Amino acid sequence: MSTYLDLNLNLTDEQIALKEGIHRFAKEVLRPASIELDALASPEEVLASETFQRVFRQAYELGYHTVLISDGYGGLGLEPLEVHIALEEMGWGSAGWAIGIGVACFPAFMGGVVPEEKIIDEIITPFCENQDASIIGCWAITEPDHGSDMLMGGTPYFENPACAGRVRARKDGDEWIISGQKAAWVSNGTIATQALCYLNIEPEKGPAGGGIAVIPLNLPGVSKGKPLNKMGQRDLNQGEIFFDEVRIPAEFMLCDAESYPAMLDITLATANAAMGAIFTGVARSAYELALDYARERVQGGRPIIGHQAVQQKLFHMFTKVETARQLSRAAMIYNYNMTPPATQYSIASKVYCTQAAFEVASEAIQLFGGNGLSKEYPVEKIFRDARAALIEDGSNDILAITAGAML
Repeated sequence: MSTYLDLNLNLTDEQIALKEGIHRFAKEVLRPASIELDALASPEEVLASETFQRVFRQAYELGYHTVLISDGYGGLGLEPLEVHIALEEMGWGSAGWAIGIGVACFPAFMGGVVPEEKIIDEIITPFCENQDASIIGCWAITEPDHGSDMLMGGTPYFENPACAGRVRARKDGDEWIISGQKAAWVSNGTIATQALCYLNIEPEKGPAGGGIAVIPLNLPGVSKGKPLNKMGQRDLNQGEIFFDEVRIPAEFMLCDAESYPAMLDITLATANAAMGAIFTGVARSAYELALDYARERVQGGRPIIGHQAVQQKLFHMFTKVETARQLSRAAMIYNYNMTPPATQYSIASKVYCTQAAFEVASEAIQLFGGNGLSKEYPVEKIFRDARAALIEDGSNDILAITAGAML
């Protein structure tokens, strides 16, 4: 049973059809696949599963891998509100799949921000035309010694040479040479064919001396670690990437240290807004499961939804879902339309919506009682998926410090 009521009375027929189509995909494909893959013993089994490969292909066939890319490059060309609708519905089906499908476009998406002809011809166009998921991108920013701190633009830390990233790039004629290691938390890390890599060019400037490069991962000197075995989002592949004197053409370096802070700001505003939308969907999924269960579960001689304590709990869960949607939509619509973005709003969206998803999932388990702890019911998995979100794409604690500095 769906309880989705959209308070936006101005949605077009096309936007409603988009929502219904992606919701159907989330319900019939993403959620069942997510539950199936979550039950596998190891991430190696997930990668070897026909289901894992099939879902990626289905998403690509429908063009969902291009939700962030304009139609001028061959993407879906969605408006910001439509991007939110798409990501919320995918998050409703599976947080892991929503992130994996979403981050697959990062090299092509950021390549479109500062388009070079070589980037368009060799990265963006082939990605948008791809329908068999043989081209998958990743966002390679986190390092073994650096995680959320890589995102702390505008703070004193950001210009401290002692805090510079370990993946380094140096210019050599018409090429850049890249060496270093990205950590096991790179989403799509071990399956990606190309990386949007955040690296350091001028370490004396600290993290501010960075650069952003698109790196094809079939180049000499690239190697990968094993897929990460983790608590939640087990349908999302993550793993290490190593660069050993990897050479890329000069055009594949999207920005230098001078423009890096601005490009990092765009990245953070885009990614955090997307996380807000995805985890609004996660919160909604937990709430709807709890609501349906409360209508069916009988205690005290009647369905538990007839008890005031349960009604009160459901009301507060409902309120968190609705406030998450309004905040995340507003942040995405504004920041996907404005340059420079008001990044503190995207951060607020990510922090609030992921926390809301975690709290709503926790309350859903409470309403399910002992059944909520059983893997027979999906709320246990949704709770684990939501817990991961308080750390990924920037730890909520560190993001709050970063946004606080902006304020």
